Amino acid sequence: MFVSTVGTRLHYTRVQSVFHRLVHRAHFAPRSEACRPRLHDLRHAFAVRALLDAYRDGGDPATRLTLLSTYLGHVDPGKTYWYLSAAPELLALAGERLERHLGGGA
Repeated sequence: MFVSTVGTRLHYTRVQSVFHRLVHRAHFAPRSEACRPRLHDLRHAFAVRALLDAYRDGGDPATRLTLLSTYLGHVDPGKTYWYLSAAPELLALAGERLERHLGGGA
C-alpha cells in the first residue's frame, strides 16, 4: 500500500500514473513491448539490494529477510523469496556463504 506524507492511503492507479510520467520524462526506453519499466521493479530492486548488503557486510541475511518482509508488507516471509529468485549476484553470494559454512573453502 502506498501512503502519503500525512499518512493517508494513495491509490495505486494514481501512483502508477505519476510513475509513468516520471519514466517518460527520464527517457527510460523499454527493452521491448513486454519488458518496460514497472513500479513493481522498484520493490524488487530494493529487496535484492537490501539482502546483497546483508551478505556483503557479513550480516545475517535471515534477520534482514524477516525485516524486509515486514517492510514490504508480506505476512508470510516466504513471499519475499519471489523477489530474490531472479537475482544471480545474490544467489552467488548465498552459495559462497553456504560453501564456507560447510567447509568447502572460498
